[in-house]
Amino acid sequence: MSKITRLHDKLPENEKITINLGFVDLGRIDLLVQEGFYSNRSDFIRTAIRNQIDAQGEVVRQTVARHTMELGLRDYTRADLEALRDAGEMLHVKVVGLARIASDVTPELALQTIGSITVLGALQASPEIRNALADRIG
Repeated sequence: MSKITRLHDKLPENEKITINLGFVDLGRIDLLVQEGFYSNRSDFIRTAIRNQIDAQGEVVRQTVARHTMELGLRDYTRADLEALRDAGEMLHVKVVGLARIASDVTPELALQTIGSITVLGALQASPEIRNALADRIG
């Protein structure tokens, strides 16, 4: 049986950021867009960021391994947290990428099972979970 996700339930797959650029840099980007090297400013900026991430790839891999962090997408379900609670264990979330806490996780369950959260990227959790764990999110 496959899980059906309604379109309005789907969370965004990226996050918007704001940057400030000098006029000269912005003009150079616009020139490259005008000449057809990039489709728009965002395309240029995403490409530049990916190139820098790729150039630093080994450093990122070593750092992730040293800090025992998970790289990519990590979902924490109600069943995951209930199993931890039943085993008397605490979870210390360390993710580089996206960490998601399921919408059916209660603040009480989260408090019982999540000792700390460190996310380099984005954390998707309900406002109630965020409020309950505010002192554990670093």
